Amino acid sequence: MQKLLLSIIMIILIPLTLIFFSYKSIGKTNGAPPYLDEDLNAPVYDEYSWLDNWQRPEGPVKIGLQVGHWKNAELPDELERLRGRTGSSGDGKSEWEVNYTIAEVSAEILRSQGVKVEILPSTIPPKYWADVFVAIHADGSTDPTKSGFKAATPRRDYTGTAIKLLEYIESEYQLATGLDKDPNVTRNMRGYYAFAWWRYEHAVHPMTASVILETGFLSSSADRKIIVNKPEVSAQGLANGILEYLKSQKLL
Repeated sequence: MQKLLLSIIMIILIPLTLIFFSYKSIGKTNGAPPYLDEDLNAPVYDEYSWLDNWQRPEGPVKIGLQVGHWKNAELPDELERLRGRTGSSGDGKSEWEVNYTIAEVSAEILRSQGVKVEILPSTIPPKYWADVFVAIHADGSTDPTKSGFKAATPRRDYTGTAIKLLEYIESEYQLATGLDKDPNVTRNMRGYYAFAWWRYEHAVHPMTASVILETGFLSSSADRKIIVNKPEVSAQGLANGILEYLKSQKLL
């Protein structure tokens, strides 16, 4: 009786044992492998992390001077909304003409110091890089008593030096022109399209120290005596500010 019972148990256990080990073997070779805790959490991706190890390209110092509203009709499709904005005017002068003259004279002064200067229209080359970028504009108002200059850095400055550039330009420009500083910096200035490299292809490279300068009010007869009648004075102030900045960065 005992032999019969033992035989029955063996008949039941042997198949179960084979099934168990077969299942264990299959589990080792098929299906998803065991997970790690690290696999469950996606890394936090910083889309601007590539800027952390950015290094200045080799070569001579380069300055970009943008003539505000110059060739505005040629802006690319991504900036189509700005094509009709021609800026201010005064005493028979369009803003771009005043900006262009100041840019040209500033460029001559800077080039005399061995600096490479590019004069740019409204359309910025894609991902444009320079040691310094200044957008040159002239203000306007329905109030003819409004006077003065103002300047601003981008809302996002990854260079960490744009504020220094701003301070040098403000100081030297005021010293040269005698114009008061207008404290009314606008959101449009700090959000200037040429600064928006994360949004537009035609914008400055994020590692370009950038400033927008409103040289004075074209609607002011007092300001026009400088920016229209004596553009070389404005140009000298701007150029001096840029040169002082370059010296502070040991680029000159």
